[in-house]
Amino acid sequence: MPATFVEKIFDAPQGAIVFKQPDLILTHDNSASIRKTFEQMGGTRVMDPDRLVIALDHNAPPTTSALANTYQSIRDFVKAQGITRFHDAGSGICHQLMASHSRPGMVIVGSDSHTCTAGAFNALAAGIDRTEAAGLWLRGETWFLVPETLKVTLLGRLPKGVYAKDLSLWIIGILGSAGANYMSIEYHGEGVGTLTIADRMTLANLASEMGAKNAVFPADEVLQEYLGEPVQGTWSDPGARYAREIRIDLGDLYPLVAAPHHVDHVKALSEVAGLEIHQGLIGTCTNGRIEDLREAAAMIAGKKINPGTELLVIPASREIYLQAIREGLVTQFLEAGANVLSASCGPCLGTGQGIPADNYRVLSSANRNFLGRMGNKNAEIYLASPAAVALSAVHGRITDPRGGSGKEKFPVQREQPGSAAIENGETRRFEGVWGYGEYDNLNTDQMFAGNLTYQVQSSDPVGIMPHLFEGFDPLFSKGVQPGDIILGGDNFGCGSSREHPAVGLAHAGIAAVLVKSVNRIFYRSAINQGLPVIVHPEAVSAYRRGDPVKVDFTAGKIKVGGRDFTFEPLPAKLMAILEMKGLVNWILSQ
Repeated sequence: MPATFVEKIFDAPQGAIVFKQPDLILTHDNSASIRKTFEQMGGTRVMDPDRLVIALDHNAPPTTSALANTYQSIRDFVKAQGITRFHDAGSGICHQLMASHSRPGMVIVGSDSHTCTAGAFNALAAGIDRTEAAGLWLRGETWFLVPETLKVTLLGRLPKGVYAKDLSLWIIGILGSAGANYMSIEYHGEGVGTLTIADRMTLANLASEMGAKNAVFPADEVLQEYLGEPVQGTWSDPGARYAREIRIDLGDLYPLVAAPHHVDHVKALSEVAGLEIHQGLIGTCTNGRIEDLREAAAMIAGKKINPGTELLVIPASREIYLQAIREGLVTQFLEAGANVLSASCGPCLGTGQGIPADNYRVLSSANRNFLGRMGNKNAEIYLASPAAVALSAVHGRITDPRGGSGKEKFPVQREQPGSAAIENGETRRFEGVWGYGEYDNLNTDQMFAGNLTYQVQSSDPVGIMPHLFEGFDPLFSKGVQPGDIILGGDNFGCGSSREHPAVGLAHAGIAAVLVKSVNRIFYRSAINQGLPVIVHPEAVSAYRRGDPVKVDFTAGKIKVGGRDFTFEPLPAKLMAILEMKGLVNWILSQ
């Protein structure tokens, strides 16, 4: 029977759960926390050091002595374990560095939601959490649900002034941030051949912002030329069955932005042109490649950054930084008045240099614009292509990189989405139920702020508790009690792969999380912490404030007020992990 890419990779049909050893296991600054969990599992030696890739990038160079000590502990671990695929601070962002390790047909997992970037190299690449990474260091194997597949057929070529970032935002805007939830995305069509590897990395990177498990491109002549060697890839069969198919004529696209405070709040750039900006950011794992820097430099050549606007440029790797120096791009940026920072994640998640001030409007080439994402909840973030960011920084306002002014309007108009914070003092806990069912896109930054990720380790549930849901419901951490149930809306737990929210909720004794839909990585993280998550939109919608909610996992039954609902119980192996209160205990029991 004809098979999709993922069905071929896993040698199993859509819907099956398979156990497999990944070819590569990527971790970054969170390796220190993963090491602690690994040791809690009884680990002393990693199963196969040649399969581990470790990069120090999120806080590079370290900004505190505590972070510096964490980095040194990772270096010590790498040396003791004989791990050769190690990239020290300053080498670059882990997803860019994976370009030197990823090859067609590989299965790659990483403790970061943007691990899917490696799909540009015809690899199956997906994000996992820290606990699962620790289990892989120890056992080398994990479980995969073979997902449905979305087929995206690209026709034609992108017009001048329109970039891969715009194409990504187009797809996200059409589908929504959960529109490809738990799906594999395959890119097909003649238009694929017009996209560079840099373009493909941008598109694959942003698959996580559509909720997808992975995105993948064929092993074609473009990839072969990039790798400088013959490639033998894996690809879907003609006649393979897809859950959904969409076709896009690249020639019809135009510059786009994602407006605050969610990535699917997409608008034509012309709809927001002229808005004042205070800061521009070019870089991150989404758009910090040499091609991006060239596009940005072309926009500011011979010009100066607008007074009152700052522009930050962050090459995605040391190699790209050096190339930008050789090509004179860094000189152009500096002469224009920009700041060029070390190759790292920088301010993307609110930990590095470049945190915006209150009331700043930021135009960024990054991948997320959640409220508080860059370390300040009093700033707002728009997402756009590097060229748009650069030209806008020159003018001090959002400016069309095509020159002139367009009159387009994005076909899907969403009100400002995302989960608005609950007012301090407004309790949402009734009868042991936290009723958040009307709030969609409750993201991990709201559950546990990104700038706290390396201040509080995921192995420290007591330290996590005071900050749990701090950016969403200030009363949650003070009022949560063992046995409580959480009701959530669509795309619950979207955002990064940080497992702090799941660790905190499990430690708090949450009996169940009942949601309309759930982000893929949060779901895996919850299972690994022994936190049961049930997707049941009808039950969530039936809830009225004050209704008691009971869940019977063995019988597969939910009672909301006076109404009964049923659900399919989890597979036996996953139930065993829940019953053992998480993956660490389950592995110890084995």
